[in-house]
Amino acid sequence: MIRYAKPASVTEALSLLGAAPWRILAGGTDVYPVQGTRPFRDDVLDINGLAELRGMSQADGHLRIGARTTWSDIVRADLPPAFNALKLAAREVGSVQIQTAGTVAGNLCNASPAADGVPPLLVLDASVEVRSATATRVLPLSAFILGNRRTALAPDEMVTAILVPNAATQGRSSFVKLGARRYLVISIAMTAARLVVKDGLVSQAAIAVGACSAVAQRLPGLEAALVGRPADATLVEAVRPAHFDVLSPIDDVRGSSGYRVAAAREIVARAILSVLGLPARELAA
Repeated sequence: MIRYAKPASVTEALSLLGAAPWRILAGGTDVYPVQGTRPFRDDVLDINGLAELRGMSQADGHLRIGARTTWSDIVRADLPPAFNALKLAAREVGSVQIQTAGTVAGNLCNASPAADGVPPLLVLDASVEVRSATATRVLPLSAFILGNRRTALAPDEMVTAILVPNAATQGRSSFVKLGARRYLVISIAMTAARLVVKDGLVSQAAIAVGACSAVAQRLPGLEAALVGRPADATLVEAVRPAHFDVLSPIDDVRGSSGYRVAAAREIVARAILSVLGLPARELAA
């Protein structure tokens, strides 16, 4: 017999997870499509009643984003310009109905290479708070998502929050997604860029690319190349092909690996110019 539980507190939810395996249900926007018409075979732990896991607050030098915070919550929130990429990505997560139900933590736990929320959170140096009945762990996002549909989450654990350090909330950011059509589409490639500009020069840079590897990747070589350069239209001259060697795209129905790498370079340049409030320009070869 399949069991269904809807705990009234995080403590109760963690107690249940510690006693037996459960399939956690939050927004359900990934769970139900994957399930299709097949009957559930796992016990279902419905955490939609846990109000304490929804919303944003400031604590201990971090902006804390509760695991049940929805993409519509992100869109409506009054956040610094460093979160612009996350807000833009939030508007790309399916339809408005999906954005209203789907959660930020669910997008991470689904661990799709094309998860829209991952690159913007990577450029914000986000960490993932994971709890069991006996312990709390905080993992960098890059250590939480291990591969395609794989995370570091143990069977007795659940994500309770995403943490963004205050130091990463400086500057401005942008997000660019390439798909086969404008809306309701899985990415061919996507990127988030965050820049901090002081005295006309880039003092900090964070660039991440998704849908071009099993896990979204930061581009440390490009980040280093951007720092110290003038924050003007010439900045995209630093976006060189070699900076994308860390990516490992696949060939699939949405695009070839070669196309994905070329597209990633183009949209990274567009994201950088967007952060600076400048129009897109053609890259040199």
